Amino acid sequence: MALKASRDVVAARQAVARELKARGVSTIRVTRFATAVSEIARNAIVHGGGGEISVCLDARKEYLLVECRDRGPGIADIGQAMVDGYTTAGGLGRGLGGAKRLSHAFEILPREGGGTIVRMSTRI
Repeated sequence: MALKASRDVVAARQAVARELKARGVSTIRVTRFATAVSEIARNAIVHGGGGEISVCLDARKEYLLVECRDRGPGIADIGQAMVDGYTTAGGLGRGLGGAKRLSHAFEILPREGGGTIVRMSTRI
């Protein structure tokens, strides 16, 4: 799904919550992962100029996988961006690190041609 505006962040969060709830995941785990997805989707819009997000199950249906791709300038120093308190936009600087802590697996990659790819998952 496309990420262009705040309503798209809500749609991504709802899609993730719907998939997890349908598989019997606890409310607290649904909320935690949906919060992580919201942060990444919002970052794609605010810092990356928009992008796309996909939600699917792994082949064994053990994990919900999310991939978010943006078209922005990329993240100059991913290691520094993951440090709590680091911010380029005047926020609290807990977004990326928080999203990682709320996920089972989490990785950030530069996107060929510019932008960023964030892959994250949670166990079902």
